[in-house]
Amino acid sequence: MHLDAVRTFVAAADAGRFQDAAAELSITQQAVSKRIATLEKILGVRLFTRTARGAQLTIDGQAFLPHARDLLRAEERAVASVRPGRRALRVDVIGRRLAPAAVLRDFHHAHPEVELDVVTLFDADAAVDAIRSGTIDASFRAVTMPGRRLPDDIAVVRAFDEPVQLLTGPAHELAAARTVGPAELVGHRIWMPGIVPGTEWAAYYDALAAEFGLTIEITGPDFGTEPLLDTIADSRSLATFVGERTHLVWPADHGLRRITVRDPTPVYPHSLVWHHDNSHPALAALRDHLCSERFDHSGTETWTPAWAWRGGPPRSPAPATS
Repeated sequence: MHLDAVRTFVAAADAGRFQDAAAELSITQQAVSKRIATLEKILGVRLFTRTARGAQLTIDGQAFLPHARDLLRAEERAVASVRPGRRALRVDVIGRRLAPAAVLRDFHHAHPEVELDVVTLFDADAAVDAIRSGTIDASFRAVTMPGRRLPDDIAVVRAFDEPVQLLTGPAHELAAARTVGPAELVGHRIWMPGIVPGTEWAAYYDALAAEFGLTIEITGPDFGTEPLLDTIADSRSLATFVGERTHLVWPADHGLRRITVRDPTPVYPHSLVWHHDNSHPALAALRDHLCSERFDHSGTETWTPAWAWRGGPPRSPAPATS
């Protein structure tokens, strides 16, 4: 059933004359008659009786009219739902405890009028596929890991750098330190069972370990955040890395320590990735929000992998060479 025919039927029913309906729709009277005849053929009933005074609805026409109006209202709602700025901005934040989720909450507090739909996807490849298919509007990701290249229709801009911290239990050798340097971590066991080989975060920690000669273990099953914290709290030898803005909650008797790493400070390079044809106005507002100076760590000596996107205009970066 073509909605133009339904719209013509409603116009004719309201006007009472095919000629007046034609004028309202800016089409010919012949086109009105043809559309009504097509609709009657599809429905298998007569909708109008032609009289000297115009067109009157039949009993079937009267029964169909309220449903025809509902169809047109549904069409209006459907069009409005995808009109730029009318639907929620859908953003992938990797994980709801991680820094991108915190940054997106900051954005929402600054722009409460913007409706957000927050999702979590597995890795950068899944995020890019979702952006290209239109499933999401944007994603926070570290791009582009060695051996990968973003498609030409994907735009990217460095969003913010998140300092990496060391997390230890109270009995760990480094628990009393306020800060540590990467060189001081050589020989210590850093346990990160949540790392999945082939992902961008695995590539980041592989590069970090190689750069500073660190031992990062990914062995053992990943039972989630709480079991990891329980193990770290009870261990004298195990520590782990966490992002500065990663939201962690643990029992008071765990006594966990978050220790700043510096000279240099490893930072995780979060970039915002989106399709270059996406015109959602909230996406532009999010990019402007990320330009805020509070995400700037330029005053600190930092380290990030050579393959991390460095910023500049929002376009696809060249392939990594290291």
